[in-house]
Amino acid sequence: MRNFISTTLLLLLLTESVSSQTLGKETFLIETPLGNMKVKLYEETPLHKANFIKLVKSHYFDSLLFHRVIHNFMIQGGDHLSKTAKPGDSLGHGEIGYTIPAEFNSNLIHQKGRLCAARESDDINPNQESSPSQFYLVMGKVRTLEDLKKYENRINTNKQQSCKRAFEQSDKAKTIDSEIKRHKLYGNMDSLKAIESLKQQLSDKACANLRNYTFNQHQITTYTTIGGTPHLDGSYTVFGEVIEGIEVIDLIAAVETDKRDRPIKDIRMKIKLLEE
Repeated sequence: MRNFISTTLLLLLLTESVSSQTLGKETFLIETPLGNMKVKLYEETPLHKANFIKLVKSHYFDSLLFHRVIHNFMIQGGDHLSKTAKPGDSLGHGEIGYTIPAEFNSNLIHQKGRLCAARESDDINPNQESSPSQFYLVMGKVRTLEDLKKYENRINTNKQQSCKRAFEQSDKAKTIDSEIKRHKLYGNMDSLKAIESLKQQLSDKACANLRNYTFNQHQITTYTTIGGTPHLDGSYTVFGEVIEGIEVIDLIAAVETDKRDRPIKDIRMKIKLLEE
């Protein structure tokens, strides 16, 4: 009876999770040597959806690799350079000339089986815009409440750091930096300390009103029952989900990899549109 209740609860949670988003009518088949997955995209992320459909119809993904695989985390592919990559080649830096604006949505979280857009790091991509071609499928794992508290702290620390970097790029900060440079040049140490202190105060003030990130009840329930990668919520766009064949993610994530997390034996993909 206990197993039946647990299974029923899990199905209810999955149903509730899906019902909070709108799945598009299109169905995509991702073919791999370890099995196939069917995927649908969300109507709430129209820019990512339109781009993915365009690339699939052009056969962009055919013969590309899942080039980055981390057990209990995710499997990533979509680098066009992987089509002709030799064993040991570094992958993940091949792009196709544009990015997609982030489409964050509090209902679209990094639950196991979600399709998400990869991107460059915050220091060179402060607006967190998505790669048009590189994507990852979430494996993750079931988390504890203690885990989620740690992730909240990490997310809030990252928000503060991003805010500080944005201030450093502002016209106000650049003007102050010019003054700092001038005072250093002439050895005006007292003035230098004063203006450096002013800059720190302005930076702190600019980021003082950031709202602390906390996981909502939907996230808590999902991550402590189904699992996923909660620390990526609100930073990477989630734009679809696996509706069939989710076990293939686990199979791919379990393969042997090199020091760059690239599978030792190539795992190629083919993606096609089944329904429109």
